[in-house]
Amino acid sequence: MNGIGELWVYLSTSPLLWFTVTILAYLAALRLASGLGGTPIANSVLVAGAVIVALLLATDTPYPRYFEGAQFVHFLLGPATVALAVPLYKNIGEVRRSLLPMFGALLVGSATAMGSAVAIAVLLGAPAEIVASIAPKSSSAPIAMELARSLGGIPSLAAMLVILTGITGAIVVTPLMNVLRVRNFAARGFAVGVTSHGIGTARAFQVSDVAGAFAGIAMALNGALTSLIVLIWLLLRYG
Repeated sequence: MNGIGELWVYLSTSPLLWFTVTILAYLAALRLASGLGGTPIANSVLVAGAVIVALLLATDTPYPRYFEGAQFVHFLLGPATVALAVPLYKNIGEVRRSLLPMFGALLVGSATAMGSAVAIAVLLGAPAEIVASIAPKSSSAPIAMELARSLGGIPSLAAMLVILTGITGAIVVTPLMNVLRVRNFAARGFAVGVTSHGIGTARAFQVSDVAGAFAGIAMALNGALTSLIVLIWLLLRYG
């Protein structure tokens, strides 16, 4: 046992350990989801995240040490986001034909996502900083954290809410769309992209390239529109 403990102490000092753990946890989560028939309940982000959190708690590893390795995965988020342009280009014809419906869906979806969350928080008596942290929850984490900071919210709370929103959307989107009898993959993808950003977009790609392309567009446009809404609100309040 002493030998194992010494080995762990040695390995835990290497950033590559937690980078490897992150990759293996995600691959295992993907295998589990595939073995369960691709059910959205076995969401790979949720499963992998739970495994990593359990390991960090079991080994008493502080988050900064974990992120020394995980930052390599974090860095790849940028290129991965840019790579969304590839399926977008492949489906550019369908995108052009859907510009007007997309614009309407973006306005309604973004306003509903922000307005409903803020209204519920206010009705439940949440403090102003909590409301400010909830408002941008349907945009991607970097955007939501900066917007929450601008509104006087808590960036770390905003990031957590973004993750919860994304995982929830990725889990419920397929059964919900089936119940609503929405068969158009462009509409399904755009809906999850507006409400559940990158995690929802990843789920959309697992279902269909068309759904993934429209989810990627929705994620980008919703981030821009959410930022614009917050900017206008700040100008009206302090301008």
